Amino acid sequence: MSIPKHPEPAKLVIGCIMNDKALVESLFPFLEKEFGPVDMISQWLDFAYTDYYYKEMGIPLFRKVFVFKPLIAQEDLARIKETTNEIEERFAISGKRNINIDPGYLVSSRFILATGKEYSHRIYIGRNIYADLTLMYSKKEGFKVLPWTYPDYASESMISFLSKVRDKYLLDLKAEKGKTHD
Repeated sequence: MSIPKHPEPAKLVIGCIMNDKALVESLFPFLEKEFGPVDMISQWLDFAYTDYYYKEMGIPLFRKVFVFKPLIAQEDLARIKETTNEIEERFAISGKRNINIDPGYLVSSRFILATGKEYSHRIYIGRNIYADLTLMYSKKEGFKVLPWTYPDYASESMISFLSKVRDKYLLDLKAEKGKTHD
């Protein structure tokens, strides 16, 4: 018999794609208000892996990733995706997004992104949202790219950043466990 175990809390990771880097100054307060203080921020990453967003958002596009200090419950991801969708709408002009916000979470064994799009490898988590298993982690290989991993999340620069996020997450998790045992 499988005995249910409460899942570990997760590190909230939010990737943002935009065509104007200056938008980050307006976006940042919204993210911190909703999700708490930021723990880590990636460098600017060029986003030229697909033309999917070009018609709506223009070119060139850039990605910045924000990682938040408070650990989250994994089951909160669908609600977080709803919140980021609302933030996207606040920045939209004439129905077109200026910012694409991709929330996800990282735990020691995997990196998950939230999406509203159903597909075979995505698991429904409620509120019309699916969890996309984006990267898996193994001690031997580090983060492993999967056949469906988005190309920007498969990039060396992203995997390097997420590896640092994982290291920080493990420290945070250890500190969190220490608090509960005091």
